[in-house]
Amino acid sequence: MGSLWLGAFVGFLITLALGWLFPGLGHLIGGFIGGFAAGFIAGGMGKGALAGFLAGIFGGIIITVLAIIGFVAVGAFTGGILGGIFGGFAGLVVGIIAIILAIFGAIASTIGGLIGGLLTR
Repeated sequence: MGSLWLGAFVGFLITLALGWLFPGLGHLIGGFIGGFAAGFIAGGMGKGALAGFLAGIFGGIIITVLAIIGFVAVGAFTGGILGGIFGGFAGLVVGIIAIILAIFGAIASTIGGLIGGLLTR
């Protein structure tokens, strides 16, 4: 009897750490390993897949929020208020692209969670 939310949180932290250490491909591999850990903690195939999916989605949302905040800050520091507005638009575009690419990370996390949950049974 594992915890779904604890598994999702631990999987998210692993995904975040590996994605930060190895940008790009590390985010997909981190998603798979994070999903595996989430599924192992959650226990069971269904709960493991759900925990892995939640871990992948959380990772995508955090990357999107950080991209928007980063672009707004850079635009505001370099161009004032108008730069902040244009930075917000650029961050929104990059955030949408990051959400679309995070779908692949969520799929990798779900597969990892399914395998991790399978091993607990």
